[in-house]
Amino acid sequence: MRLSLLLSLLRPAGPVAIGVSLGFTLSLLSVTWVEEPCGAPPRTDARPRSAAASSSAAAGSPLGPVGGPQDAGRHNGNAARRPNAVPAGLGAESWEPRVVPYRPPSPGRAAKKAVRTRYISTELGMRQRLLVGVLTSKSTLGTLAVAVNRTLAHRLERLVYFTGTRGRKVPHGMTVVTHGDERPIWNMYQTVRYLLEHYVNDFDWFFLVQDDTYTEAHRINRLVAHLSIDTLLYLGRPEEFIGGDTDGRYCYGGFGYLLSRSLLLRLQPHLESCRNDILSSRPDEWLGRCIIDHTAVSCTEEHEGLLYQYFELGKNVNPEHETDLRFQSAFTVHPVLDPVQMYRLHKYFAQVELERTYLEIEQLQLEIQNASSLSADGDHGATWPVGIPPPFQPKTRFEVLRWDYFTEDQVYACVDGSPKCELQGVDLADVADVVATAMEELNRKYQPVLHVRKQQLVNGYRRFDPTRGMEYTLDLQVEVVTQKGHSRSVTKRVHLVRPLSEVEIIPMPYVTEASRINVILPLTAHDRDHAARFLETYAAAAFESNENAVLTFLFIYDPFEAQQVTQNDIFAPVKAQITEYERKYAGVKIPWISVKTDAPSQIKVMDIISKKHPVDTLFFVAGVGTEVTVDFLNRCRMNTINNWQVFFPIHFQGYNPAVAYHNQVPPPTLDLLRDAGRFDRDVFHEACFYNADYMAARTRMAGDVQENEDILETLDIYDMFIKYSNLHVFRAVEPALLQRYRHQACNPRLSEEIYHRCVQSSLEGVGSRSQLAMVLFEQEQGNST
Repeated sequence: MRLSLLLSLLRPAGPVAIGVSLGFTLSLLSVTWVEEPCGAPPRTDARPRSAAASSSAAAGSPLGPVGGPQDAGRHNGNAARRPNAVPAGLGAESWEPRVVPYRPPSPGRAAKKAVRTRYISTELGMRQRLLVGVLTSKSTLGTLAVAVNRTLAHRLERLVYFTGTRGRKVPHGMTVVTHGDERPIWNMYQTVRYLLEHYVNDFDWFFLVQDDTYTEAHRINRLVAHLSIDTLLYLGRPEEFIGGDTDGRYCYGGFGYLLSRSLLLRLQPHLESCRNDILSSRPDEWLGRCIIDHTAVSCTEEHEGLLYQYFELGKNVNPEHETDLRFQSAFTVHPVLDPVQMYRLHKYFAQVELERTYLEIEQLQLEIQNASSLSADGDHGATWPVGIPPPFQPKTRFEVLRWDYFTEDQVYACVDGSPKCELQGVDLADVADVVATAMEELNRKYQPVLHVRKQQLVNGYRRFDPTRGMEYTLDLQVEVVTQKGHSRSVTKRVHLVRPLSEVEIIPMPYVTEASRINVILPLTAHDRDHAARFLETYAAAAFESNENAVLTFLFIYDPFEAQQVTQNDIFAPVKAQITEYERKYAGVKIPWISVKTDAPSQIKVMDIISKKHPVDTLFFVAGVGTEVTVDFLNRCRMNTINNWQVFFPIHFQGYNPAVAYHNQVPPPTLDLLRDAGRFDRDVFHEACFYNADYMAARTRMAGDVQENEDILETLDIYDMFIKYSNLHVFRAVEPALLQRYRHQACNPRLSEEIYHRCVQSSLEGVGSRSQLAMVLFEQEQGNST
């Protein structure tokens, strides 16, 4: 009885006891698995890795593996490491946290402002991947070095040329460093020293090559992309030292050699002693001795399964007929005797790289198709063309992309709003290219069974999809001819896509938002009534926020007004307001300049302003109706780059309130709405530029001014920068630059083109077409009643 009672009490706890026992048993069994050593034991061979690797490497793939099966086991561990395990060679103290005591700042001392770096990459310690240095000379700088630059510069992050001496003229677009001496050892010493002083903190890898060597940039970039940046590496074609008195080998300079940043930093303290102690007749051998003596790193042509490929070029060799596998996979080819041979080599390797890219694209497309067949949508999951983003899917009717209809000579969607205009310029070339491509693709698809000939383009539609590119739909009337000569006219619909290419970040010079802006406001008698409104908005944006900007008024008198200035100054009220604002805001000075002219052209007015300011002055030429904001002033600073770019913003022009808000109360502020105004593309009055850039363009214009003085009145500042400067003229809509509606009087004494733009701006600034139509409709309804 007691036993049965005891068993009944223990029966519910039985599974718990069994589970605990089983858990302890499994944990003890797993200890032996976890305690196994991680990875392979440390290597005892002190030789470089390249010496231990197999020498019978295949010369096929430039990134192919090297060595036998025994190398594969070095990288594969048998077990996973415990989460709290410390790798071999690191003491437990390396993982202990270090407590930094907090010291509050003194109450009477102001906190020190943190100084941020100019670029984020500098603060994060990010470096660029590869710098290529080309060793050239005075005799070959204008020949072989130029050929190297044309075949390499556009493929690399940085390309620098090193020479002992050079002539007066440096080839355009090349960074040339001159050492001032033709001694080979001295030039090599100065080259390494220059890299350490100027580039060692910006790049991870340094590739040095002679100018009589062709370098395949794509393969060098792929090579360094697979290498660890902390490796002490000296990679190239190994050569034995002359005399054999030095252990190890140096890299022969003819085929180029790759140096890691870590290796150069290790070499830096010993560079001066190498120059004084090592005697050698060859610069590459001198560098090899220096590296081996002070870093114990020997030249190798293989590292971690990556083989440095090179090829020695014979005389009178045609690259297209070369069948050696080492040539087809080479990183560098040496020697190249003349620029023509350099260009022939570049043509061959560019074609090889292009074919490799096309093959890779085809393989990726097949993989996408195979993977999409396993998706929920099946074969419909893959978009067309394969690899291109799918078309944009609008969520509302306002996001629907517009299709433009066109024929072979006309388009039914024009920039100026006209219903139809002639195809010309790039639009005409675009349509011709699309039709030719469509016919080429049709013949490629149906030949040799059928031959397709174009008869005419029946219908054409195109639209720009920002997610994928330009899309085309063509209805082509074609003549189909069979192999037996039978023909028939049919209409074929073809869809084409011109995809967007890879987005490229263009490097731009560094600019800040701390530059002072000199705001120039030209004022005529017709505009003086609007000056009070301009001062009010400018004071709220700049004076109250202590913006780093200076406002200068330019009062423009005609000859009659200038004669009456002592008795009746038409700008006296404006000058009184300027004095009042200077009294209201302490420390604010608003200078003004008076000018007499009968034809107030922009260039004539700006000539006077330019002479009164330094060359590094940043100008913003404003209009009396401009509402200046802090956001726009910052964009003016960022979009204007000295000796690089000028900025011509497109302001938002408000419609006439009597038309836009017919029978309604207009709002107190101008809102950026479709029915409130438009971006005025016909006005080029507002401009941001540096005085130095203006003076340079004005100097180039001086010759034409001597032949025709009227050119100062027929051109504005925008046209001057377009025709007489090599700067990038940046023209873009500016949502932070607003102008209220005002009646604009156009001066007929200006050029015909400027006067026409002024009239066009005034007419289109009254109101939108729908608003004008509504006003006319109400007037007609009132007249009919």
